Amino acid sequence: MNTPSEDYHALLARHDAMRLRRRILLPEGSSGGRTAAPQTYDGTADQLLVEEFLPLVGPLDELIADLYRALFDRHPYLRSLFPESMAFQQAHLAVAFRYLIGNLHRTDAVAERFTQLGRDHRKLGVRPAHFAAFEAALVEALRVRAGVRWNGVLEDAWLRMLRLAVSSMVRGENDAIAEPSSWEATVTAHELRAPGLAVLRVRPQQPYPFRAGQYASLETPLLEQAWRPYYLARAPHEDGELEFHVRARRAGGVSDALAHGTRAGDTLRLGAPRGLLTLPGDAPASDILLIASGTGWAPMKALLQEIDALSPGRTRVRLLLETGPPEESGAAPYDTAYLETFRRGRPWLTVLPTHPEVHGAGGALRVLDEVLRPLPGSAVPPHAFLALAPETPAAGPAPALAAALEAAGVPVARVHQDASGIADVTEASARTPRTGCLSA
Repeated sequence: MNTPSEDYHALLARHDAMRLRRRILLPEGSSGGRTAAPQTYDGTADQLLVEEFLPLVGPLDELIADLYRALFDRHPYLRSLFPESMAFQQAHLAVAFRYLIGNLHRTDAVAERFTQLGRDHRKLGVRPAHFAAFEAALVEALRVRAGVRWNGVLEDAWLRMLRLAVSSMVRGENDAIAEPSSWEATVTAHELRAPGLAVLRVRPQQPYPFRAGQYASLETPLLEQAWRPYYLARAPHEDGELEFHVRARRAGGVSDALAHGTRAGDTLRLGAPRGLLTLPGDAPASDILLIASGTGWAPMKALLQEIDALSPGRTRVRLLLETGPPEESGAAPYDTAYLETFRRGRPWLTVLPTHPEVHGAGGALRVLDEVLRPLPGSAVPPHAFLALAPETPAAGPAPALAAALEAAGVPVARVHQDASGIADVTEASARTPRTGCLSA
């Protein structure tokens, strides 16, 4: 017997299939019902107004709590689209609002970011009609919190800002109509490598196209409608299996459910692959620098597999991997046997471990000077990939490493990290928005 959530998503799938069929059958040149791009909008004035009067409706966390209260009071059926605990969802929305307000003067960047967010929200069952309800609830919360000091000028500024984001999200949702909103997958293996750290193998029931270095959001039946992102720790393989490294940092979360409550044979749902840690076109002929700590090793593992398959011997790779004593499970290596086996017979790979007891806090920064010395015959800067897990702060914050790379002559365009990409808004926890690692 299906649950209400399963019935709802099945209905959405049929609806999307009908929409896609209509689009295919429309005459060439027809818009097919796609949302037109928003008219030119300069958000600078609205940004200044919203920022100036934000204390009137703040704190932001309380505004968001009032927003959801109004939304569910008006539309109780929408509550089923959200996880039982709203804590992460509210923190997630706070990240989105802070990004939106802080970048409203860069409307092109905001539109691009929220277009991607709209694509990602398809897996949650969110559809364009829901945004009108969200807007009404936001207006109600703003009016209640501001009281008699609220006015039409402030409301119009908030609505223009919100509608920029919403129109972009609707466009992203429409553009992704031909893409599955989610994939069902079966857990084929589950191994607890350290306290609170599990390595999972899963096999999607449909083909799951992705690239090495990307991440996917996972949902477990143990916590319906709660999604968390995890890097894919295996390059695409003919057997179709995926690998994820999951560290449970708190009880009751998705990671805890995946690490301690999941077994082989269980079913998970996957969102579409996303991320910026993919190899650029010129990478096979370039030097590559991989900087990772904790579960940030996962995308580096996949990238090494792809490099090995595409250009062994042509690409020179240096892996700067944060390690620590075994009793510190956050920093200790958990995939040592694989790495030791992989590096044998591959002279193009140099592994440079950093250890907090040897190199002190910020070990990666201290070793970076040696790592950045040009390799013989290297005429161009390396491509650098950063994935630092929040549980291993000794590696140094991702922004500091990015700044050190830039100071050493590595152009910003050749520094790849998800902390500066869509992940900040779509998935990353507000508690750790700039870590460069996505598992939570």
